[in-house]
Amino acid sequence: MDTDTLATKILAGERRALARAITLVESGRPDHRAQAITLLDRLAGSGRQALRIGLSGTPGVGKSTFIESFGMMLTAAGLRVAVLAVDPSSARSGGSILGDKTRMERLSRDPNAFIRPSPSQSALGGVARRTRDAVALCEAAGFDVVLIETVGVGQSETMVADMSDLFILLLAPAGGDELQGVKRGIMEMADIILVNKADGDLKPAAMRTCADYAGALRLLRKRPQDPEGFPKAMTVSALEEAGLQKAWEDMQALADWRRENGHFDGRRSEQAQHWFGEEVRMGLLARLDTDPEIRARMQDLGRAVAKGETSVSGAAAEMLATLT
Repeated sequence: MDTDTLATKILAGERRALARAITLVESGRPDHRAQAITLLDRLAGSGRQALRIGLSGTPGVGKSTFIESFGMMLTAAGLRVAVLAVDPSSARSGGSILGDKTRMERLSRDPNAFIRPSPSQSALGGVARRTRDAVALCEAAGFDVVLIETVGVGQSETMVADMSDLFILLLAPAGGDELQGVKRGIMEMADIILVNKADGDLKPAAMRTCADYAGALRLLRKRPQDPEGFPKAMTVSALEEAGLQKAWEDMQALADWRRENGHFDGRRSEQAQHWFGEEVRMGLLARLDTDPEIRARMQDLGRAVAKGETSVSGAAAEMLATLT
């Protein structure tokens, strides 16, 4: 299928065309990359916007269960929801299970929902290298909300915050105290902290954890893109579907306030500049593997370092000098 036909089908909201387009942008083949760039340029002028919501949290916190309950609530309200789930890739084989759809059985059958698992491959930060391109494709296809589920992450994986309008952090009950809450990293990037699994025997622990993090958030420096009362912590139960409506209302209120005060579009402009720089950096790194002369020089200097004939810093400086 040529890129013009693919773009037309995506703009018409055809799910199969969207799936094929995401496969195209994720491909590492040079000819596929050229087609993907043409397709993205063709769709850039569609003028369609979705609310991009990044969802992060440690493994086992219940991200997939939350997304299914939350997504079902949104589709019941008449919204079209796209879910981009990033699955960790094996450091040994490079493969991924891509099993998130099996956890979202109800949502995967919903005609107003689109779920796409993708491997993280060698990308760090909790998301795949081409997740941002996939978000742009989902927006062009007319989805109202795009949920970006990261791999299970720790304190430093904040890349999803650079491709979303709202960054939601899911925590488990008894996940830490006030000191854990004021640690720099993922905590200070969050717009809303949701303590999941606030049901059954875990409910008291979830309430205490929520109170700890609410207190910790008050100690963080106020950000210009936040209205009064944000960032905030609250409890939810994906299993019992408790607190989801309140969480959605708060997300909408925050997004609306940022639109009215110029932070929404400004943040998207900053993100576009950031990803332009990232794309250039990744392209330069790719040259080390694809250019035969550069690869040969890298191998020669690598052997010299291995034999102790030159220092690592000296060899790196010499290699960088050949690239300029």
